[in-house]
Amino acid sequence: MKFLHRTRPEAADTPSVESAESWVRPDPAPYIPGHGSPDYSVSHYDLTLAVRLAGNLLEGRAVITARALVPLTAVELDLTGLGLDKAAVDGVRAVKYSQRPGKLTLQLPTPLDAGREFTLDLRYSGLPEPDAGDWGEVGWEELADGVLVAGQPTGAPTWFPCNDRPDDKASYRFTVTTDAGYTAVCNGLPVAHSRKSSRETWVYEQLAPMASYLATLQIGRYKVLALPSGRGGSQVPINVAVPKVLQPQAAVALARQREMMDVFTERFGPYPFPAYTVVVTGDELEIPLESQSLSILGRNHLTTAWEAQRLIAHELSHQWFGNSLTLADWHDIWLHEGFACYAEWLWSEESGSQTVAERAAAAHAMLRTEAADIVIGDPGPQRMFDDRVYKRGALALEALRAAVGDSAFFGLLREWAARNRHGSVSTECFVRLVDELCGGVSGFSAIEVLTPWLYREPLPPLPRR
Repeated sequence: MKFLHRTRPEAADTPSVESAESWVRPDPAPYIPGHGSPDYSVSHYDLTLAVRLAGNLLEGRAVITARALVPLTAVELDLTGLGLDKAAVDGVRAVKYSQRPGKLTLQLPTPLDAGREFTLDLRYSGLPEPDAGDWGEVGWEELADGVLVAGQPTGAPTWFPCNDRPDDKASYRFTVTTDAGYTAVCNGLPVAHSRKSSRETWVYEQLAPMASYLATLQIGRYKVLALPSGRGGSQVPINVAVPKVLQPQAAVALARQREMMDVFTERFGPYPFPAYTVVVTGDELEIPLESQSLSILGRNHLTTAWEAQRLIAHELSHQWFGNSLTLADWHDIWLHEGFACYAEWLWSEESGSQTVAERAAAAHAMLRTEAADIVIGDPGPQRMFDDRVYKRGALALEALRAAVGDSAFFGLLREWAARNRHGSVSTECFVRLVDELCGGVSGFSAIEVLTPWLYREPLPPLPRR
């Protein structure tokens, strides 16, 4: 499997940052040029999908509810490797359209004024395949026996037409029909399941707003098991979709998943979705993957070793930082990965392994052996999944904790998650909240603490608490 290969091209220019206001980029360089449109906003996707595993055939219908943000005569969507069969706008059929690689353009039967709501009804089909880019292959992926979708950052258009930008969040309904004997798992809660002849249909609803890249579909010979609710703490339902042969290993590897949920709920605030699902594929995966309310592990991640357990914790923590709180622009990727890396360290300490300070020291020592040629607050599109974004982002949070103290720091994280629940966030937004909540700490300046970690290349000294 090929997911998110991390590369290190030439260093990007380092912005000069002296205040929260100077971090604002009204026109940032696009990290995924050509994806998404600022001309309209989607409120809901209703996706009906028929998947035939033999031959990897996808037939889909997407009913998209949206609102014009500017006057429109045409609507442009992202769609990669699939062909449009029919299109209607507000019930008007035989709409003229054109396709070019990665793009679908519909000519509207009548112009739309800004603020006007409209509905697209699109039927499409084809043989979906991953989108190959700077991050490896992402999107629709055939497994040895099933399907996996990993959308970050450009994979959503490989299986449905969408406005593929992370700040355009919408609710979703998925209706998936596939071969009998296979289970389809999507974001959100299951609301219906039926079987007819050699086909089975599964329906899911994701009511919380979700970025297109976080939408997912998993198909395999899975049995869905519910983890025990535990004693006290979080009572969020946790489900595991796993092939029968891997159930014993999954039970051992995920035995502390409920404890992880409890720790993160205490530190970050309430879990932001109605349930959490872990899908375990029969294939080995290069890295685990996260989508909204759901994470995907390979069979190779089913161990109790720290390397596997930290990844399990990492993907769970993304439900707060990455899924509920989603970056508005990809240059702020540290808001996802730095926070998730720090969550690994919190779990390490709470689980009786190394302390946060010890994990931070190890990360800092590792970074000292690496080239200091990255600005993690704006790393450039080819390096946004560089491991230094993760580690330096976590160290930036440790530096913040050292500066303001534990009470203020964890209060800040809970308020950050609560105030921006299901919203789009930015570094500027985070800095303003830090100043608001921690500005009374004597001698503290969010800009002075965070700028060296986020916007300068040299590695700052190890934070000390």
